[in-house]
Amino acid sequence: MKLDYNLKLEQTQKLIMTPELKLAITLLQYSALELQDHIQDALLNNPALEIMESKEPEKAEEPEPVAETTAEHKGEDEFPWEEYFRDMDLDTALTSPGRSVDRFEYQSALENYAGGEGNMVEDLLGQLRMLPLSKRKYSIAAYLVGNLDQNGYLQGELEDLTAALGVDIKDLEAGLYIVQKLEPAGIGCRNLQECLMLQLKRLNSSPLLATDIVRHYLPAAADGRYGYIASRLHCEEEKVREVVEFIRTLNPKPGSVFGQGDETRYIIPDVIVEKVDNKYVIMGNDSSIPHLMISPFYQRMLKNKSEDEQVASFVKNKIEKAFWLIRSIEQRRLTLHKVSQQIVDIQKAFLDEGIKKLKPLTLKDVALNIGVHESTVSRATSNKYIQTPRGLFSLKFFFSSGLSGVGGTDYSSHSIKSHIKELVEAEDPARPLSDQCLAELLKERDITISRRTVAKYREEISIPASYKRRNS
Repeated sequence: MKLDYNLKLEQTQKLIMTPELKLAITLLQYSALELQDHIQDALLNNPALEIMESKEPEKAEEPEPVAETTAEHKGEDEFPWEEYFRDMDLDTALTSPGRSVDRFEYQSALENYAGGEGNMVEDLLGQLRMLPLSKRKYSIAAYLVGNLDQNGYLQGELEDLTAALGVDIKDLEAGLYIVQKLEPAGIGCRNLQECLMLQLKRLNSSPLLATDIVRHYLPAAADGRYGYIASRLHCEEEKVREVVEFIRTLNPKPGSVFGQGDETRYIIPDVIVEKVDNKYVIMGNDSSIPHLMISPFYQRMLKNKSEDEQVASFVKNKIEKAFWLIRSIEQRRLTLHKVSQQIVDIQKAFLDEGIKKLKPLTLKDVALNIGVHESTVSRATSNKYIQTPRGLFSLKFFFSSGLSGVGGTDYSSHSIKSHIKELVEAEDPARPLSDQCLAELLKERDITISRRTVAKYREEISIPASYKRRNS
């Protein structure tokens, strides 16, 4: 075989992931808060990027003559305190003659302000400090407090905690006993049974059968098998039902009384929908996103030919990055607007009449209508929220599978779940509806689904089975 070399010319198409394209894709899937953080990092790292300041009306300069008048009496560098107080609620008390002012009326005492909500660990440690404990006992108890989850349950086995802390198992059990004596009742428990038992011990008048049911028949009580428990405890079924109802008044998550402490979570809608003259108008919520611009100073430096070549290259690189960031943010805004507009157009019946009119929708449906790829729609709807007259929803909420009814009407899975929930709420507690009965009632509403599908949707919306709902 003879080896030979030759030239061959051919055309091929390749998708090259440039840094600009990668930036656009990344920004598209960012939520509003994530985009804010990215912009702040860009402002810190790119001197060519600036925030466009909004121009105030010309009358903003009117206070200057007042400042000059004040300066004649108080000096040019002194702050005009009289004007400051005049704009506040104190002006009447300070300037009105003949009015007596209570010396306590405008005090800004600390007790007039609500303190920040403390978290669980801080509260429990504060209770420990009030107890007459030795340094060793306090250290062990504080270590156990630090191993509680947000519900107040102790994480980890005592043997593992003993090895990590380097103490004897008896000392650790003594420390756990101290923690379980703190408030609220049930804190420091290791499982649900222990949590309920700790709360029952604190009560002065708990039912006699409550301890036995919690200790031996808690799963049966959760399933509503009152007859089984009554036969085991040799008592009436009605008595068991009353005791179980009392047990349900206890708190299975004692740590929940502390909430989330200082942790505050915000949801900023990326899109706002308003109804105007029977039409739904899409507006992008850009209030939290600053308007960016390229620094005029660096623009002049780039135009100046006398600059050093290395400096000019640095400035050009920074300006290009700033330009691509501004362009990518605008492209993100346009794509999000198109996707949101298409969703609103398809789900107009839901916005008008409610959850039962929510239509099944896929990413492919929206992508075909606006002429983009499905992955683009997926990124555009990821971690983003839309504020509508019906409430605040995730954009992913509007995408769900469904089926066609007898009359040709499409029903989404969210709509079917709403029908199931409505039927369960209207049922007789003494004779709850089985999954087969629910399927038959849905068929009367032109929704034909199998019993297994009903059971699946029922579990997804946390509705227990019929035998567990009986007399509940």
